[in-house]
Amino acid sequence: MHLSKLIPIALLASSFTAVSVQADDLLQKAKNAGLTPIPASKSELLKLIDDPKDPITAAKVELGKKLFFDPRLSRSGLISCNTCHNLAMGGDDGVPAAIGHKWVANPHHLNSPTVYNSVFFTAQFWDGRSPHLSDQAQGPMQAVPEMAAPANLVKERILSIPEYISEFKSAYGNDVEIDFPKIADTIATFEKTLVTPSRFDDFLNGDTTALTDAEKTGLNTYIDKGCSSCHTGIAIGGTMQPFEIAAKYKFAHIGDFTGDDKGMVKTPTLRNITETAPYYHNGAIWTLEEAIKEMGSIQLGIQITDKEAAEIKTFLAALKGRKPVLTYPQLPEESDNTPRPTFD
Repeated sequence: MHLSKLIPIALLASSFTAVSVQADDLLQKAKNAGLTPIPASKSELLKLIDDPKDPITAAKVELGKKLFFDPRLSRSGLISCNTCHNLAMGGDDGVPAAIGHKWVANPHHLNSPTVYNSVFFTAQFWDGRSPHLSDQAQGPMQAVPEMAAPANLVKERILSIPEYISEFKSAYGNDVEIDFPKIADTIATFEKTLVTPSRFDDFLNGDTTALTDAEKTGLNTYIDKGCSSCHTGIAIGGTMQPFEIAAKYKFAHIGDFTGDDKGMVKTPTLRNITETAPYYHNGAIWTLEEAIKEMGSIQLGIQITDKEAAEIKTFLAALKGRKPVLTYPQLPEESDNTPRPTFD
């Protein structure tokens, strides 16, 4: 073959090598920044999400899914967990403040966070008051602005439905005590399975071709600007962090939320972020570009340019994950003894 025909091939090979080296460097940079992938191995993932004292089983997951979608766990019989955490819409409701019992908005103007990947959060709720999903699941059912169903009412409704009793026994054994905590535990077991690995996880797991060049540029900007100082770990968020470190949030006047007693706020996950607008605890920002620039101002004390915001947004789109395939459940029939819906 003529030498002139070999030169382009050699240059092309050199180009691929350069890109590969850059990608490898970026991969290491991401890991050094604390970014952790969802394991590619199902067995490794199970080690992260399972509780040996209450292991995940297919029967528990299926029962938990039914309870998650069942509006009879609310006082009115109209609101389910899926109402505010819609699994067809990124795991949230797409409105600034959660709407609950009597069609009332959350009194603190709090936005519903996504339930996807919530198993990886170190704290639940915006103020981090619940340590894990089982505890968190008890809150919305009882909260007056949400599902407004006292624990005894939830228990009474479930115990009045023979098929639910049978399913609890199949999932936990004939001696199971079907009480309110057990109902919440079962919902949490289903929620633990709502994990969405993305192309970014593929990249972190070693596939350096999983991200486009533009997404890699965005990842590099994301790290360099300091976004990974809070949005990091396997959840890319989900930990308690101080808020308004460098400046005042421009929409702080919407609602009265100020965090926990130390002013700490749970950092939202950035996984599936393109599906979960509006943003921030009070849902006051609707575009990712504005959310990114505002975060730079109030948390990092820097001005993020339009170009940098666009680069970061491009990377964030790669965090849209592969959702579990779900079949909408057929819920069991109630009985003559099932407590009727009330609207007080």
